[in-house]
Amino acid sequence: MKKNVLVLTGSPRPHGNSDLMADAFIQGAREAGHEVTKFDCAHHRMAGCIACDVCWSHGSACAVQDDFQQLIPLLEAADVLVFAFPLYWSSMPSQMKAPIDRLYAYCAPNCRTPLKASESVLLVCGEAEDESYFRDAVHMYSDMADYFKWRQRGNILVPGVREKGEIEHTDALARARALGAAL
Repeated sequence: MKKNVLVLTGSPRPHGNSDLMADAFIQGAREAGHEVTKFDCAHHRMAGCIACDVCWSHGSACAVQDDFQQLIPLLEAADVLVFAFPLYWSSMPSQMKAPIDRLYAYCAPNCRTPLKASESVLLVCGEAEDESYFRDAVHMYSDMADYFKWRQRGNILVPGVREKGEIEHTDALARARALGAAL
C-alpha cells in the first residue's frame, strides 16, 4: 500500500550526516513506491510553542504566523512521520524541537484535524562515541510516538560521526535505505 511519508530534518548543516541518512531513507521509500516529502526544519523560520492556547481559533492548527504554516498541510497529509537530526547535547537541535513543540495543537481538546499518521521513524547521528548519549533523544521520541499512538517502525542511531560525510564510512546509509524500503 502506497504511503504518504513526511521526513522532517533538523540539521542546520546542509548535506551533513543526518541529511545524508534522511536522503538514503527517502531513496528506499520511493523505490518501494511511497510518496515522500522532505521538510528541512532547520532552514525554515519556526518558533516553538508560545502556550497561547488559541490553537485552531484562527483557521488552522496554530495561530503563530511563521513557516510552521507551510508544514501544517504536510503533517496533516502524512501517514508516516520520520524525524532525522544530529544529536545535540543528548537531544535534538532547537530547529527540530520548535516544530515538534507546535504539535501541541494536535493534542488540544479543540483539535479539528487530528494527525492521521500511524507510523514513525527516528534517524539520529552524532559525534558521541557511545549510543548511551542518544538515550534522551530516543526517550523523547518514544514518548511522543506513544502519545500519538504511532507504530515505531525503527530507530537508526549512528555514533561516532562528526565531520561532514563521515556517515558514508558506516553502514548507516544502507540501513536507512533498507528501512525506507521496508515501510
